Amino acid sequence: MSASKGAAADRRVKPRCEWPSSDISIAYHDREWGVPLKDDRKLFEFLVLDAAQAGLSWEIILRKREGFRAAFDNFDPEKIARYDKQKIKELLADARIIRNRLKIESAISNASAFLAVQKECGNFASYIWQFVGGKPKVNAIRSLKDIPATTPESDAMSKALKKRGFRFVGSTICYAFMQAAGMVNDHAIGCFRHAELTRRMQRWRIHVSDIQ
Repeated sequence: MSASKGAAADRRVKPRCEWPSSDISIAYHDREWGVPLKDDRKLFEFLVLDAAQAGLSWEIILRKREGFRAAFDNFDPEKIARYDKQKIKELLADARIIRNRLKIESAISNASAFLAVQKECGNFASYIWQFVGGKPKVNAIRSLKDIPATTPESDAMSKALKKRGFRFVGSTICYAFMQAAGMVNDHAIGCFRHAELTRRMQRWRIHVSDIQ
């Protein structure tokens, strides 16, 4: 069975959101998208990947994700913050990733900004989750057209991150990050993951920083 036929058959078994259409996007949707995260390394990974997505599809990023992990030292912010001009040159020649100089340089400068937040707040998770009050927001999405591009929360996050020197953190990118990190549940209400994650989110809390 081809990948597309396998994905179509699996969709008939489990009702899902409209957007996952390939095996890799279905796996991501079913296992990761919208799961609340406290792990700083994982949160930094999504910061890098969501910035890399700007102007591209998430499908492209998912297909290059393992390449990003290999090229960017498994998203270790301490290592990335030390990247020099030679490393940037190497990354620009690496076909496994999105070879965009501004995005590569932003990953490096964002690593430094990320480490500064960790130092000030103890961890990045407690800082970033303050924008939704330390608990996920459960939305009632019925179709793709109901999903907003930005929200007041993503606006506030974008403004705060920019003040701290982060790049490629416009409100749209911040909202995509919030979805990926489980800060919001934007699974369609008819999707099997909506109910699963809603139950998990009802018990999920994190102590948040008051430092913006």
